[in-house]
Amino acid sequence: MARIQILELPEGADDKRPPFVLVVDEFEPQRYIPAAGMEPQRNDPFEGVAEKIGARAVLVFEETVEIPSNDVSSRLGDQFHLGMTAWTDGVNEALAKIQSAVGIPKSYGPHSARPVKREVPDADV
Repeated sequence: MARIQILELPEGADDKRPPFVLVVDEFEPQRYIPAAGMEPQRNDPFEGVAEKIGARAVLVFEETVEIPSNDVSSRLGDQFHLGMTAWTDGVNEALAKIQSAVGIPKSYGPHSARPVKREVPDADV
């Protein structure tokens, strides 16, 4: 299945918003066979997309393309983990209050509210 990524470009003096390029990788082009007597027509599913979304260009690849600026794992630090822990604690507390207020038992069956998992992956995973 195709993936979509954004590649941010350096901002120019007259740019009203940050310029970017849309990158589509792992794209599998469709093959169309025209009926007898019909001329083959060019079929580009990305034609006009850049103009519609305000991108400078759309780059399409059949291979996997990794954009280093989109890798956030190296930017996740202790502060992120602390923030996520505090957030999940707050969510779990709110769920417990809701369960208590409406009289929902604390069972963890397939259709019950479950506490949010506190485990956060390490930055180098």
